[in-house]
Amino acid sequence: MQKSNLIYCFLFLFASCSVNKTNVDKGISGMPPCLVTKIELMKSDSKQTPPQSVAEYDYKGNTVFYVTMPCCDQFNVVYDSDCNYLGAPDGGITGKGDGKLTDFYATAKNKKIVWENR
Repeated sequence: MQKSNLIYCFLFLFASCSVNKTNVDKGISGMPPCLVTKIELMKSDSKQTPPQSVAEYDYKGNTVFYVTMPCCDQFNVVYDSDCNYLGAPDGGITGKGDGKLTDFYATAKNKKIVWENR
């Protein structure tokens, strides 16, 4: 367990140091740096069905980013444009998220997929 955590920390630090805006996918170049780093890490993950993705939405007058997690029982999370965690509208054991964004799907508009791990 500790070995895998150490490996993930190393990969995170490596990816955050190696992200260069000239090498970033065209669709993610204007995204917050922490989300670009997350995408760089997700690129190294094995392909999932459905694929991991990042979608941009307008939510209550702000731009937010919905990040899907790989596979089973994990929260799909929403971050604001400053990389602050807003909540998880779905996912988890119940599939209903963490209860912080119960109005997300009714309120979020203008979905735009900015990245998919295909």
